[in-house]
Amino acid sequence: MALPFGAELRRLRQERGLSLEGFAVRLNYSKGYLSRIERGRQAAPLDLARRCDAALQAGGRLLALVERGDQPGFSGRRELITVGAFSLLALSIPAGRAGRGAEDRAAGPAESNVPALLRQEYDRARQLGQCVDPAVLLPLLTEQARTTARIAACSQGRTRTELLLLASRFAEFTGWMAQEAGDPAAALAHTEEAVGLAEEAGDPHLASYALVRRALVTFYDGDAAGTVDLAAAAVGNRKLPPRIRGLAAQREAQGHALAGDHLRCLRSLEQAHGFLASPEGGADASGPVIGTSNLADPAAMVSGWCLYDLGRPREAAELLARECRRIPVHALRTRARYGLRQALAHAAAGEVEQSCAVAGDLLGIAGEVRSATITADVRRLDRELRRFRTNRAVRELQPALIGAMSDAC
Repeated sequence: MALPFGAELRRLRQERGLSLEGFAVRLNYSKGYLSRIERGRQAAPLDLARRCDAALQAGGRLLALVERGDQPGFSGRRELITVGAFSLLALSIPAGRAGRGAEDRAAGPAESNVPALLRQEYDRARQLGQCVDPAVLLPLLTEQARTTARIAACSQGRTRTELLLLASRFAEFTGWMAQEAGDPAAALAHTEEAVGLAEEAGDPHLASYALVRRALVTFYDGDAAGTVDLAAAAVGNRKLPPRIRGLAAQREAQGHALAGDHLRCLRSLEQAHGFLASPEGGADASGPVIGTSNLADPAAMVSGWCLYDLGRPREAAELLARECRRIPVHALRTRARYGLRQALAHAAAGEVEQSCAVAGDLLGIAGEVRSATITADVRRLDRELRRFRTNRAVRELQPALIGAMSDAC
């Protein structure tokens, strides 16, 4: 039985007056390969479907015909969304200590230094997260979040509030490391723990940011509609700080890009730029950061990512290359993540030597920091470059690609 994608691809191509040979040249694929797809003899990979959709200005119609069940990603959406929430009571705080004299005494000098000391630990943990296997960090981060919450329970007043907020940030970062370790269910559970701690401190904003974190899980699971729905709920909340709304708008844009909706993607990116460029939209240096702290212009970097998903790899490569040059040298995980996206865009645009040059500098880092999300892109890059297997640069890079994928296992 012929696959419906192929028939629609042929119809749209012919409708636009493009020959199969000319279309193949435009996409950097062989004529024979595209012919097999049009005749329904071979299933189209998702990356090719995106490029076809963009080249033929199909507005997501071709993407909607691709079977996503076999695409690489994370575990199913149903399992992820049903993860239960943690609560502050689950932290096993020793009974009777939390309120002992708390209402009757003021915080002394020693107690007032505790938040500053633990904030230093939080900052160090984020630095370690840039260069250490997340699976190694997870036990330490989990205990740090719970220890901070226990100390908060023995404190009062402003100190207690500061410590609860810090514990929530520890838990939120632990969730990100869990996702990097390839466990999205644990990532959502730690995020819910973070929400409970923040609400205990009187901060309602992290609950909405949790929508952005959940949207990241659905994004990597290839669920465009789920990503848009979760992120849009945060974007539309006018009570949230501009930074959270900006990060949410970025995620919404990524969801629209997955769906091939160019217009809505651009609108969301414009929103993100506006929110993050506002005086209140930057990372607050005085408090624990929400979201990335290693991108000079997060919205610009995400724009490059979206352009790739929209099937415009050459434009994506140019924008990603510009923004990657602005990533701090010490931010290894961030460099690997966006640098490999740049390499992937170069490969998709047929710029094979440039792709291999960029990837060659980063595959070793990817093996060191270990990341389920980065490894997914390494595998995609491997598939892209296999189309050019006779190219000398590709042959020379192949051992490093295999090594990076093996290290992730």
